[in-house]
Amino acid sequence: MITCHCNIITERDIEQTIVDLLDEDCWQLIVPVKLYHAMEKRGKCCRCFPNVIDIIIRTTEAYHARFDRQEVELLSYREKLYRMRNYYMGDFDEGQSQGYRAA
Repeated sequence: MITCHCNIITERDIEQTIVDLLDEDCWQLIVPVKLYHAMEKRGKCCRCFPNVIDIIIRTTEAYHARFDRQEVELLSYREKLYRMRNYYMGDFDEGQSQGYRAA
């Protein structure tokens, strides 16, 4: 399934890149920008980032479950990823600031 339409990146491409990054350092914090940099791409409209974060969470949990990591370590890592996900899913204020006058 295509996750990023701007760069034509599939879910499988993202999952494989995440696993490659985790093989280098299994406790690094993977964020969309780092992931796209590893794939030699860049976020253009960045509307795929919330979905990419969900894929990062799911793939990272599965990766650590394969190696039977301690649950305490996973919980702290999971919390960091959820905070990052909530940051990108927040409302974007594209309007004018308060007190702005056109004339």
